[in-house]
Amino acid sequence: MGRVVILGVFVADTAYRAERQPKMGETILGQSFKLGPGGKGSNQAVAAAKAGAETHMITRLGRDTFAQMALDTWKSAGVVPAVSQHDDGYTGAAYIFVEAATGNNAIIVAPGVAGDISPADVEARAELIGGASVFVTQLEQPIAAAQRALEIARAGGAITVLNPAPAASLPDGLLALCDYVTPNESEAEALTGLPVTNPAEALAAAKSLRQRGAGAAIITLGGQGALFHDGARTEHVPAFSAGPVVETTGAGDAFNGGFAAALARGADPVEAVRFGCATAGISVTRPGTAPSMPSLDEIEALLARA
Repeated sequence: MGRVVILGVFVADTAYRAERQPKMGETILGQSFKLGPGGKGSNQAVAAAKAGAETHMITRLGRDTFAQMALDTWKSAGVVPAVSQHDDGYTGAAYIFVEAATGNNAIIVAPGVAGDISPADVEARAELIGGASVFVTQLEQPIAAAQRALEIARAGGAITVLNPAPAASLPDGLLALCDYVTPNESEAEALTGLPVTNPAEALAAAKSLRQRGAGAAIITLGGQGALFHDGARTEHVPAFSAGPVVETTGAGDAFNGGFAAALARGADPVEAVRFGCATAGISVTRPGTAPSMPSLDEIEALLARA
């Protein structure tokens, strides 16, 4: 098993479940509230660690209650923290609305001190990043830091994975640093300008991302699974059903963490996509984000049944 290193953000998820979102100026009653650990990078680190990978998390935290939540979450999952703590700001938080009937969600993220992660922070962890088997980052921290980390990882020989979430305009040359880019439907559409609602449309978007430099594109399609395209191979991997869908909030992070863990084990990339889809398939049957991530035994059991 190789080492997975993840650069990203931890936030405390404040999740509200209700029939619908309120209109501007309106107050409605919710059905439930839950506070728990989140942030795309942190969720992916928990998913990778629980899927069996040696996983390190690089980020900034405040020095507050939510920071302790982060440290406790990583300790429980087996994630090794590579963090700095700061007194001049707060640990991030997220508002998550969950639609009760479907489990679909809408999210606002306030990253706190992690929003100030800089190339200098990344360079301070250059030895860890350069020594990774698989390096993963997203776009919740500044893009300049993500780009510098991808450069260091690429120079060290790591497999590089960019989960371009939330969607943002990418500087020229960034995708060329990525062995894999893993947007969902809406992120792929934002990056390419092409509609993505099914595997055929996902392939067109994947080809566009490869033309911009990505080694391979993996577009996650929710209940339709994921589309893998690297120029030589195109594979549509169906979704895995592990039970009734409770909440989809952590599905993309579950996929990316599981995918990275499988790559670190030396799996073929399409098999790693299958592993990621199985990880996500279990996560959506549970509430929350980090708490929904399955163990390696659970993932392998679902793959065996399938």
